[in-house]
Parts: sequence; structure tokens; C-alpha cells
Amino acid sequence: MKLYPLKFTPITHYRIWGGSKLNSAVPTELQKDKLGEIWSISGIEGNVSVVENGELKGKDLKELIEEYQERLIGKKVWEKFGTEFPLLIKFLDAAADLSVQVHPNDQQAKELHNSFGKSEMWYIMDAEPNSELTIGFKKGIQKEEYQKHLKANSLDEILNKIPVQKGDALYIPPGRVHAIGAGVVLAEIQQTSDITYRIYDYNRIDKDGKKRELHTENASRVIDFRPIEKIKSDYETTENQFNTLIETPYFDTKIFSGDETQEFSNNELRIYICTEGKGKFTFKDCEIELKKYESLLIPADCSDYQMLPSEHLSVLEVVIP
Repeated sequence: MKLYPLKFTPITHYRIWGGSKLNSAVPTELQKDKLGEIWSISGIEGNVSVVENGELKGKDLKELIEEYQERLIGKKVWEKFGTEFPLLIKFLDAAADLSVQVHPNDQQAKELHNSFGKSEMWYIMDAEPNSELTIGFKKGIQKEEYQKHLKANSLDEILNKIPVQKGDALYIPPGRVHAIGAGVVLAEIQQTSDITYRIYDYNRIDKDGKKRELHTENASRVIDFRPIEKIKSDYETTENQFNTLIETPYFDTKIFSGDETQEFSNNELRIYICTEGKGKFTFKDCEIELKKYESLLIPADCSDYQMLPSEHLSVLEVVIP
């Protein structure tokens, strides 16, 4: 069968901190009270994305990789990752602060969980006035002082909080303590991993009347206390061009904003994430619409296509280096 651009049924997740803004992007049956996350493209066990368009409708991402191999994900990605899809694409809506957390790197995650580590990036799609992110610690904090504040339940005194606005982009490498603040909606690109070490959760009570589990011992093993040289990404914003946003060992991301048609000749897996507006992707024998809070997977086998904004369009383009 000839491959074509793939859209997947969104996977929705209740979160204690979730809001209502993402409900407009999913069918009624998938809407939730406190909808915190949409997993747009996922290979996570138990949450594997299922195709919603075309002849492959109903097949999941793992089945497709097993069947089409490098035709779907490209030769280099197939040789490196096999049937494990290496990225997870999400949208998050934080109506309340997320827990303060940290993720392990590949080596640590392999040893402790037989998993990939978790590097991730955020692109801020919307932020209410005075919204903040927690990124790392205030300057000069060492492990001993961290442990002292952890025991005293006073971590909030040493966390580094920064203001955030629409259009900000940040890379969160493993070991970097972080939290999304209330009022932020973002797109997240990350390694395929669901390993999170929760450090601090404001003594919050969940829907079952219990405090959520903390993972302070594992967190202490992986936290990077080195000073952070640059928190936000500096990037060009030239209209109607794809500008480099963030490059990492795991994914390279560009951003497009504009209203002019774009031409592509593709021979690698690409993912497009719509952060504003809507548009169409046209191929030889099909076209597909992409709108805000949706993602599109372009198989490596697909080539020679166009992106046609139907109104001012903003998309992230992701490739695996």
C-alpha cells in the first residue's frame, strides 16, 4: 500500500492541574473535566496512537512501523530505533501549577527503568498575564542546600521562576528541575518516555483524597545543579520561512509563521504541529487539513507536497537528526 500523511485520534488525559481549553480540539466523547494533556502522536505502551484517516484508519503506530519500517520512519530512524517510535508529541493546558519535577537521562533511565530518558522542549502557545515557569534553582544552590530545603518542605524558596509569554520556546534537558505554571498552554516535543520524578506538589490532594506520590530519592540522583546559561531559545521570526527553533540530539524543530504556500521535497519522517490558524497539506492524490492542537505525520516515503495556509498559520516542523 502507498503511504500517505497520517493523523491520529487524540489521546486525552485527565490531570489534577488540567483546564478546559483543549476540549474544543477533541470530539465530545474524548472531552474531560480537567483535560490536562492531549497526546497527539504517541508510541508509549498503553497509549499508542491510532490512525484516524484514510485506508490505514484503525491501525496503531506500532503496527505501522512493524509493517512499513523505513518507508514510514526513514532508514536512519529504523536502524537506530527499530519499532520504538522515538518521540511523543503533546499539548498541555495548565489551569493550576504542575508539580516540580525532573527527568532522567538515557543512561539513568536504562539502568532504573529499561527506558529512554526524557529530554523535552516547550513551545508556549498561550500564557495568561503574570504566568510563570519554574526552571532550575536560584544561582549558587548546591545539593546540600537542596536537601535541607527538601526536608524543611521549603523548596519554593530556592526555585527559579521566570515570566513566560506566547511564542517563548525552551529546551528542558534531563536533570533540569522544572514546572509549568498556571495559565500556560503549550506544545511539548519529547523523547518517548513517561518517566517523571515528582519533587514537590504543594501538598495537593488528588481526586481520591490522597497526596500524590513524590520520587525524591530518584530525583536526587539525577538533578543537575549546574548554573543554567540560557533558559529561553533565541530564534528568528522571519515571516513565511521555516526558522530554526531548537536543535537537540533527539529532535530538531523549526517554526513557520505566515500565509504563503510552501513547497517540500521530502525523504525523511517529518511531523507538523499546528500552534495557530489552519492550513492544508496537498500531495499527488490527497489533501489533509491541519488546525490548531493537531499534528500530522509525513512518512519518509511521501515526497513533493505543499503546505497551503488557509489563514495565518503557525506550525512547528520536527525531524529526528
